[in-house]
Amino acid sequence: MDWDDLRVFLAVARAESLSGAGRVLKCDAATVGRRIARLEDGLGAQLFLKSPQGYEPTEAGRRLLPHAEAAEQAMTGAEEELSGAAGSLGGQLRIGAPDGCANYLLPQVCAAICDANPGLEIQILAQPRVVNLSKREADFAITVSRPTGGRLTVQKLTEYQLHLAADRDYLARHPPITGRADLRGHRMVGYIPDMIFDKELDYLAETGAQTVGLASNSVAVQMQMVRAGAGLGIVHDFAIPFCPGVTRVLPGQIGLSRTFWLVRHADDRRSERLTRLAEALVLGVRAETLRLETLAARQ
Repeated sequence: MDWDDLRVFLAVARAESLSGAGRVLKCDAATVGRRIARLEDGLGAQLFLKSPQGYEPTEAGRRLLPHAEAAEQAMTGAEEELSGAAGSLGGQLRIGAPDGCANYLLPQVCAAICDANPGLEIQILAQPRVVNLSKREADFAITVSRPTGGRLTVQKLTEYQLHLAADRDYLARHPPITGRADLRGHRMVGYIPDMIFDKELDYLAETGAQTVGLASNSVAVQMQMVRAGAGLGIVHDFAIPFCPGVTRVLPGQIGLSRTFWLVRHADDRRSERLTRLAEALVLGVRAETLRLETLAARQ
């Protein structure tokens, strides 16, 4: 069995389409289709069924999948060993993260890691959803809820704090806020309710507010709304130093604590390179979160 054919099989299984696999493999859909047909002929089994949802593995395809993934891991390990990359922080790394973490924490952390490792290329996939590691959308995923299923390795990345906040100009134009009861009548900034992709992001009940006047599925957009004086919002403390004029409101009464989790595919635990990258990422994110939250408390 040709490894290159298995690589094409994995790309189709993960992309669920010939065109999607072609984009990953940098070839056209027709070529991908011919390669799959060749593999099926060689194995004497149909590996995919075309459905309205795309290409779905058959029973034979599902049985082949873990073996193809094991071959992929073996090839990756061999390439690292023979190229001298084993144990070093080189190559490409893709991190999928919620956009708050991706916007305000990862840029400076990843820049420092790359400065220390010139052979490393890091890609940050900022998504208002959970990144699918099984489809290899990324090497690492950062989540706000700890995953409970799937073949995953999970470790605590860092705890972080959120507070109600507003721009000082907004506060100057409105009556003083001394308690939760004073929040009535203020416009709230938050998530679009039906687009909250994780229960840990549902902050509304914890503010005492009942409705959101301005909403976005993006943390960065919400922060800019608050910065523009549009209203009050629950924001990450680590984002506040990037927005001069924004200050915490009722910090002694309204405060939330959440956790970021670092997740990777269980098969990757055998990669010394990814383990070392995970360690560097954990140390960097923890230090940067502490630094920014300390600044936010003073702002």
